[in-house]
Amino acid sequence: MKCRCCRKDAVYKCGACGQLLCAEHVRLRTVCPRPAKKTQLKYDIEDISSDQERAAVRRFVKRFWGEQEQLTFDRKFTVALLPGYVAKLKGKVVGFISAADMDDAAIVVALGVLPQYQGSGIGKGLIKKVEEDAAGRGKKRLLVSTSNDDLPALAFYQSLGFQLYEVKPNVIAEKHGKTLPGIGNLPIRDELRLQKKL
Repeated sequence: MKCRCCRKDAVYKCGACGQLLCAEHVRLRTVCPRPAKKTQLKYDIEDISSDQERAAVRRFVKRFWGEQEQLTFDRKFTVALLPGYVAKLKGKVVGFISAADMDDAAIVVALGVLPQYQGSGIGKGLIKKVEEDAAGRGKKRLLVSTSNDDLPALAFYQSLGFQLYEVKPNVIAEKHGKTLPGIGNLPIRDELRLQKKL
């Protein structure tokens, strides 16, 4: 699963042609409303419970973010150690979500779906599972953050009812000690925080 342009690990799927791409080669463009072919998959969502599933989460985190720790909501998390869920297709892990609690809220710390399975409802199913769990435990909000360059994630979360409520300028640039190039070569600097009331 390599980028069609450079052979780096792909983390996105083109919504128009379906090609797999790394963040460097993703382009943000206006496209017509002609829908891409949607694939309906029969997948299962399960608690992360085995060493193999935690190892799969570690591989996802390395592929998508290049590091095992995530800084979100002013807290640092080791993603693979958190509770969460995996999405499996024919026994193979194709997506995951990790979450943590904060006061009256649950935080989605990390969500990843292999590029060839993006657009098939897996991410939405994983969010729904965390949302149901949080509501069942009396949490009032579901929180998530993304970087300022990740417009696909921003659109995805808003489509599920999340609202942008806070911007933390330069948090990501300060974490890395510099501004990094992001999706479509946008500079990665800021943490965008979203919430959904439960």
